[in-house]
Amino acid sequence: MSAPPASEALDVLHRVFGYAAFRGPQAEVVEHVVAGGDALVLMPTGGGKSLCYQVPALVRPGTGVVISPLIALMQDQVDALHTLGVRAGFLNSTQNPEERRDTERALLAGELDLLYLAPERLRLGTTVNLLERMDIALFAIDEAHCVAQWGHDFRPDYLMLSELHQRWPAVPRIALTATATEHTRTEIAERLDLTAAKHVVASFDRPNIQYRIVPKAEPRKQLLELLRTEHPGDSGIVYCLSRKSVEQTAEFLAAQGIPALPYHAGLDAAVRREHQSRFLREEGLVMCATIAFGMGIDKPDVRFVAHLDLPKSVEGYYQETGRAGRDGLPSTAWLAYGLGDVVQQRKMIDDSEGDEAHRRRLGQHLDAMLALCETVECRRVQLLAYFGQQGEACGNCDTCLTPAESWDGTVPAQKLLSTVWRLKKERNQSFGTVQSVDILLGKRTPKVEQSRHHELSTFGIGTELSEQEWRGVARQLLARGLLEVGGPYNTLQLTEGSQAVLKGDRQVMLRKDPERVRTRRSSRSAAPPADLPAGAAPVFERLRAWRAATAKEQGVPAYVIFHDATLRAIAALAPTSLPALGTVSGVGENKLAKYGQGVLAAVGGAAAAAPAVPAVPAGPVEDDWPVEEPPEEDYPDDDPWGA
Repeated sequence: MSAPPASEALDVLHRVFGYAAFRGPQAEVVEHVVAGGDALVLMPTGGGKSLCYQVPALVRPGTGVVISPLIALMQDQVDALHTLGVRAGFLNSTQNPEERRDTERALLAGELDLLYLAPERLRLGTTVNLLERMDIALFAIDEAHCVAQWGHDFRPDYLMLSELHQRWPAVPRIALTATATEHTRTEIAERLDLTAAKHVVASFDRPNIQYRIVPKAEPRKQLLELLRTEHPGDSGIVYCLSRKSVEQTAEFLAAQGIPALPYHAGLDAAVRREHQSRFLREEGLVMCATIAFGMGIDKPDVRFVAHLDLPKSVEGYYQETGRAGRDGLPSTAWLAYGLGDVVQQRKMIDDSEGDEAHRRRLGQHLDAMLALCETVECRRVQLLAYFGQQGEACGNCDTCLTPAESWDGTVPAQKLLSTVWRLKKERNQSFGTVQSVDILLGKRTPKVEQSRHHELSTFGIGTELSEQEWRGVARQLLARGLLEVGGPYNTLQLTEGSQAVLKGDRQVMLRKDPERVRTRRSSRSAAPPADLPAGAAPVFERLRAWRAATAKEQGVPAYVIFHDATLRAIAALAPTSLPALGTVSGVGENKLAKYGQGVLAAVGGAAAAAPAVPAVPAGPVEDDWPVEEPPEEDYPDDDPWGA
């Protein structure tokens, strides 16, 4: 087909979505797909990936088919489109037969602009037969990283999506993901038969997110301080490695007066469903979760993402932290990282299933994550470099705000390595970090006395460093592969690289952890580049109250009505007429008609005047992983490193 004029896509963007212009490479992608081309698109979370297929689906004849793994979020996605006036629906196993028939009738009658399907639905002959009877505008493959065998959130049913091109060769396909290295991108392209497609890679930089990695001391107390001093009343996500830690962290925060809920694969499906729904619809709620939670969460006002355990890869870390600040306002990515994390992750790799090549890949992922944690340079620069992009020192990460010093740790490294060597050589013993540090500090503990370790030549030769500093030395030697853990008790052992250090042939530069600085910055008062002018704050709060009442009435998340960024722009403009309100970014024709009078009333002083508009139907109750979906990955049930 010949491509409609670019002005048609811009008209849809403005009329339906309320935006005056495309951002970044959106226009390039939209124009290419509207013209019938295939595309593989990498954009950061919050970068506007959905517009890259939603606009072409509205411009091209037929219905856009979106392949998404997010069963539990399809209802919210469809509700959000309904508020824009977009005719959208979904087909999945949560629907009863009547609901499914209604959707199929609307589809065949040409009454849907967008249809959402899980990849597993394409295994069903009935679904394929249905698609063959309809006019398809495009196929959008969302969360395309799920096709990568060793990528984040692998879904085997994504592998069959390459057949789309064989069955519907004239229908354009667009695959989208928020994160992928060059290797993962190549794998996605090969598995989805998109090697000849247009590849568009946007900048992975999220300048509104402040990246911070702190030495782990008492992580839950450290987290509590962060929430109380910088994010009081904010929504956020706390990631933990194990189910037990998830539940303990949620209980700890709740006991401290912070609303928090747990989420992990071991909880009953109904509980997970309820907790996810509450997180999306309530403000100021903290979700404590394993990585089973988060993919596809469109909540724009997540003000922080915290990790109490070390992520397995930079890709996973980037994707998880990217769930903060989707609205572009200041947000925090905070990670507590310590010696136990290195030991834990190394042990998990050694015990993992798969061949040696797989374990080697896992080790490479971990090494890159450890390098990010231990760097003395700008974290954002290192993060971007991992994805093959260049950046400059950002001034908005901890290493820029509080620069870490590097120091010559060769002698301390030799002392620690020598202690490990002498324990093995002279006593045929292996111990963990605590015993080795006690020996270096000259502590005559019962364990030291009983084992006669005070007789070792390294006893007491390390008093120039504190216990915490010695743990930092051990952590960094483990991170660099100059020490390793092994045996049934995870004891310290030398590596091939240890000998060069012991002989003085290799210098060891170490990172000096900066002094802990207490901050009293609240994210609510951290002004974005275009913050509210004087006197607009009360208007903003009235708009938030109106939005909360409207969302409750319609049974949808508040952000489906308007994002905070849009409410800020309205408060700053203080419009007194519908035409003036229609000039605000994010206010399209349908939202102006549905909510305009309510917004003007709130601006004028009516605190929570909910408009008299029909409520969006609640639709079927969603489940995270219905019968046709693969089960969620199992995670450790115990937290060996405690709090």
